[in-house]
This record gives sequence, C-alpha cells and structure tokens, in this order.
Amino acid sequence: MRPQTVQMIGSLLVALAIVAAVIVAVTAQLGPTSAAELEARQERERQRIEAQEERRERRQERLEELRENR
Repeated sequence: MRPQTVQMIGSLLVALAIVAAVIVAVTAQLGPTSAAELEARQERERQRIEAQEERRERRQERLEELRENR
C-alpha cells in the first residue's frame, strides 16, 4: 500500500472514533430518556401542587367549622 492510502485510512478511523466518542458523550449527558424524566418531574410537581391545594382546602374547612361552632 502507498503511504498516502495508509494515512487516509488511519485518518478515517480516527474520525470515526471521534464521532463515536461525541455520540457517547452527548448520550451520557442528555440520556436517552431525558424527555421521559422531564415528564415524570412535571408530573411529580403537579401532584405536589394538588396535595398542597387539598391541604389548604381541608384547613379552610376546619376553620369554617370552628367559626360555626363558636
């Protein structure tokens, strides 16, 4: 083989290795389920807000009952 051919094959292999490394790095940072994780986080936040509203309503009902019983 000619030296230029060997150098070109080597350069292509290095380029492929770099592309693979970038893909692995990006996937590791974002994660394949990042959208699912975001949805789960939003669902937990929604549930937390609903629980706070329910507690507030129960507290308000108790206050009204106390006022009625006076």
